[in-house]
Amino acid sequence: MLKQFLQLKLSQKLSPQQIQLMKLIQLPTQAFEQRLKEEMVENPALEAGKEEDEYERDEFENDDYDEYDEFDNDRIDAEDINIDEYLSNDETPDYKLQANNYSDDDEDRSMPFAAPVSFHQDLINQLNTFILNDEEREIAEFLVGSIDDMGYIRRSVPDIVDDMAFTQGIYTDEKNVERILHIIHELEPSGVGARDLQECLLLQLKHKTPTESVELAIDILENQFESFTKKHYDKLLQKYGVSQDQLKKAIDEIEKLNPKPGGAFTGNNKMIEHIVPDFTIRIVDGELELTLNGRNAPELHVSKDYQEMMQTYKASRDKSSQQKEAVQFIKQKLDSAKWFIDAIRQRQETLFVTMNAIMHYQQEYFLDGDETKLKPMILKDIADMIGLDISTVSRVANSKYVETPYGTKLIKEFFSEAMKNDQGEDVSTLEIKKILQNVIEEEDKQKPLPDDQLAEILKEKGYPIARRTIAKYREQLDIPVARMRKKI
Repeated sequence: MLKQFLQLKLSQKLSPQQIQLMKLIQLPTQAFEQRLKEEMVENPALEAGKEEDEYERDEFENDDYDEYDEFDNDRIDAEDINIDEYLSNDETPDYKLQANNYSDDDEDRSMPFAAPVSFHQDLINQLNTFILNDEEREIAEFLVGSIDDMGYIRRSVPDIVDDMAFTQGIYTDEKNVERILHIIHELEPSGVGARDLQECLLLQLKHKTPTESVELAIDILENQFESFTKKHYDKLLQKYGVSQDQLKKAIDEIEKLNPKPGGAFTGNNKMIEHIVPDFTIRIVDGELELTLNGRNAPELHVSKDYQEMMQTYKASRDKSSQQKEAVQFIKQKLDSAKWFIDAIRQRQETLFVTMNAIMHYQQEYFLDGDETKLKPMILKDIADMIGLDISTVSRVANSKYVETPYGTKLIKEFFSEAMKNDQGEDVSTLEIKKILQNVIEEEDKQKPLPDDQLAEILKEKGYPIARRTIAKYREQLDIPVARMRKKI
């Protein structure tokens, strides 16, 4: 039996130009500048700066190009485009922090800097201060090579002995390795070469000048490490028979130590990455003023030389196949240059219109910086205001920064869901998180508040939310549970 089916399929197809425009919109200032440089290199018909004179562009664009459409054989059919291959849904693109803080008119100065010594090379250099024979030196260097970037040796001594024998041809025993490991433990930064956190903290304390507080701290780490990590201070007071003040001083000694001695060293060698704000909001005479970073508005024009080449070809009587190939290349570059200039203008307008809508939506916050005045705002709210697609607003918000009187902020952080307060009004989840953070900061650290009590306090303040929601917000704010917030 033959059956007929009618299937309707709704799909959206974007042209390659639309896809490229969306990619441009997504780029923050620094990445946009790099994209601009690449386009200038690839397309000689695109030139920087103002045009010296008007070249009757309207007449040229309307008349000259149409005549050579026959040579434009490389058109891409939008039906062949798979949008998913072009567009990324990543909320935070990798390039968002790759920026510097130079403005367009700053001088381009090179700044000399000293090449840093690596963490492991510094440890090797320190070994030169010890008297070691060849075998001891080989073992010491192998141990240094086994230290990770945080400063720890994560492998057991028997594993190290076997590895040296199989991979280096160094035959020794565990006792010898332990002896050399004690030398490694004398290196700086203090605590390097430890097998675990407990040993790392103890090594640092034993390098300190012995005092009553340091001695008590060492004893706690050696014999009551679990009670310390779980903050069972009552057990420690009972165990050692000391006053609360004495125990507090010992705990303070431990809390001043570095749990990642290698991390502090390597962190100094990292280049500091600066954020370039894409927008600036200022308050002028009580009114908000928005500006787009000028580096997003470069002056570009289509090459006059390339336009003249097209005019020359048009005027010539003898049109060879070689000339036709040349003019096809020229036309392609001119089209591309015109499109790119237009796309940059559209990008500028899209960025400004979107941020302007966000600024006015969150006007109360931008006027005084009080985070509790941030209104609930989702992408659709802004998209509806400016008549753009939600995905376009997302591309602006996810990767762009705005400089405000209260610091430089990632725009997507102004978006939040709505919750009801006890008056039935919509309030931002950002507002609730800020109030929760304030309550925790003001709590008695000797008796920190558990989540159920935090829920009761917020309910009293007019925000009836469940304990599990408190736990979720606390984790999002990177605030530990009550027991781990306890201070003596």
